[in-house]
Amino acid sequence: MAGTRVKVSIRCNRCGERFILRAKEEKGRMHTGFKRCICDNESDFEIEPKV
Repeated sequence: MAGTRVKVSIRCNRCGERFILRAKEEKGRMHTGFKRCICDNESDFEIEPKV
């Protein structure tokens, strides 16, 4: 069974840039395919589901 699609907000904790993407929610995890912010940050993010 495919995961549920949800909108998520991703905020970079280094530069403050925000992104809104669709993600698959499977087994309590969000999979967006998001790799890197425009400031080259690859690991320091806040990811929250949008209601």
